[in-house]
Amino acid sequence: MIKKDQKVNWCIVDGSALHLHDKTLPYGSAQELNFPLEHATLIGELDGVPCAWLNASEIDEDLEMTPLREMLMQPEALFLMASRAVQYGYMSTSQRFCSQCGGRNHLNHNQLAMQCNDCRTLHYPRIFPCIIVAVRKDNQILLAQHARHKGGMHTVIAGFVEAGETLEQCVAREVEEETGIVVKNIRYFGSQPWAFPSSIMMAFLADYDRGEIRVDEFELSSAGWFSADNIPDVAPKGTIARALIEHTLGCEIEQNRDVISNT
Repeated sequence: MIKKDQKVNWCIVDGSALHLHDKTLPYGSAQELNFPLEHATLIGELDGVPCAWLNASEIDEDLEMTPLREMLMQPEALFLMASRAVQYGYMSTSQRFCSQCGGRNHLNHNQLAMQCNDCRTLHYPRIFPCIIVAVRKDNQILLAQHARHKGGMHTVIAGFVEAGETLEQCVAREVEEETGIVVKNIRYFGSQPWAFPSSIMMAFLADYDRGEIRVDEFELSSAGWFSADNIPDVAPKGTIARALIEHTLGCEIEQNRDVISNT
């Protein structure tokens, strides 16, 4: 429970955007900032300071919002807290009705879930599991350009996990379906919450086994093998896709993507 004079960090959410003050979360009490305390919920701590989530729709004034993607270069702890708030915001707007009985849901502040007013069923945030994988062939990495990526940006292969499928099976299936390449030696790399709107990216490394590139034109515009000396425009810093690319190539790609320095 937040007290009206308690100073906290505020995650004010509107879709996949947040209100920032000097490039960070607003800090202060609800009384000082004129925020409606009755709609706020504590969702964790950032650097030892409690963080409260509040939907921008609960605030009377219009606030300037910053897209979550623009926070990728912020400290990881800040980006993760912002992602958490965005996912709770998505839960509160997308799960307004009970999937069990059709009743109206309300936010259960203690459980951080939506609860049906009628049958009392709890509906927790829906997190969509996705894999993302860097495929290595000798000193090259498999990169693809998606139709939705403008400006020539390339990235590694990714996709949603299907029902009854292991993560490793998903990795192998997505790579083969989208590029025709068969992979081996699949191993875990790391993960990143991806609140666009409510996914978790689970990253893997894999080695080329066999096959020639045959692009699924429904999913990709192009795909190819790239080495460190001919790397195209790639996913931005802060993304797990960028971390996979740099790890696989064994080099750090400069932000302007014109210079690559070996590490």
